[in-house]
Amino acid sequence: MLNTILHGAPGAGVPLVIAHGLYGSARNWGVIAKRLSETRQVIAVDMRNHGSSPRETVQGYPEMASDLAEVIAAHGGRADLLGHSMGGKAAMVLALSQPDLIERLMVADIAPVAYTHSQIQYVEAMKAVDLSAVSRRSDADAQLAASVPEPALRAFFLQSIEIDDDGARWKLNLDVLGREMAKIVGFPDVEGQFDRPALFVTGEQSDYVSDADWPRIEALFPAAERRVVAGAGHWLHAEAPRPFLAEVEAFLEAHPV
Repeated sequence: MLNTILHGAPGAGVPLVIAHGLYGSARNWGVIAKRLSETRQVIAVDMRNHGSSPRETVQGYPEMASDLAEVIAAHGGRADLLGHSMGGKAAMVLALSQPDLIERLMVADIAPVAYTHSQIQYVEAMKAVDLSAVSRRSDADAQLAASVPEPALRAFFLQSIEIDDDGARWKLNLDVLGREMAKIVGFPDVEGQFDRPALFVTGEQSDYVSDADWPRIEALFPAAERRVVAGAGHWLHAEAPRPFLAEVEAFLEAHPV
């Protein structure tokens, strides 16, 4: 089963499961998960081939959705589900294929469509780091700077490097993530519809969800609500955590279970 980080104790309501995006981890969501756990238990997961979760040979959305279903089954069999980017696609696939598992769905800055861009350049950048020369994160940061000029993006990737007495290693299965990139940027053919409350919250400066995507979203998620976080890009939960949290909390309050 996926590695999980639990925040808060089980309560009367369903727990909230958080699924991070590509190259992320459960730890990335610590601040938000802690805040949301004031009123419910929050379960942040490491997706397969990320963090401390199992290393698998496949990174497809049906498989990732099955992973999330297993976590939900282990925590009562029903949950609210929040997913960002890759985690958002996995959350949508689970909601469409097994809707009875999900009470309320929240999707952060991703649409149920295939994208033409690729994230393979970041796999290659991380694989190019000479880990034998890394004794602190600043060493890896200096190496990454040549191919990843954005400091914030490097800082995000470096949250997935582990350094101890045995050396440095990535807590990402970079070989599989690279090989499965077409599946990650794609979206599978999924039949079904999720008609329970669904929030799609996007970053104002992000181009991941366009007006042209909304007919598809509304066809699959008839109760979908659209919210935009001003000034934020794709990593809206990190760039604007308070406005992002406000949208999530307002949605949960507006749709009590």
